[in-house]
Amino acid sequence: MVGCSAVGSGAADSAESSDATASATVPATTETAEPAVETAEASAVDAAERQVREQLENLAASSPRPNESQMLKAMTDAGFVEDEIEVSADITPTGLAVDAIEAAAPVDEQCVIGQVREGEVAMSVLPVLPAGNCFVGNGS
Repeated sequence: MVGCSAVGSGAADSAESSDATASATVPATTETAEPAVETAEASAVDAAERQVREQLENLAASSPRPNESQMLKAMTDAGFVEDEIEVSADITPTGLAVDAIEAAAPVDEQCVIGQVREGEVAMSVLPVLPAGNCFVGNGS
């Protein structure tokens, strides 16, 4: 049985030991993400989104159900020109208060859209519509 112990240390074992040695000396490959390349357009949109969020959060804290003029002021305070801002209606056609109000403005080829609903702010960035506006319909 002396030879039996030699069967276990044959070629297969030497391959396993060389694999162990190889993995100990060769670092494991890791995937690296491509470096984030921030374009001027992306940074302008990101900056606008941050400004709008800040202004709308301030507004929502003081007025959880703002009206059109308050949303318009928040957007101008965020740095947008009044003529470029679209604000959804604050009253339904039947005269009821809306559940949420939205404001949007274009930045490059994107629309920065902010919504206030019961004191909570939600943000979206979507492509500008083919007509050049952010809202479908006749937004302000």
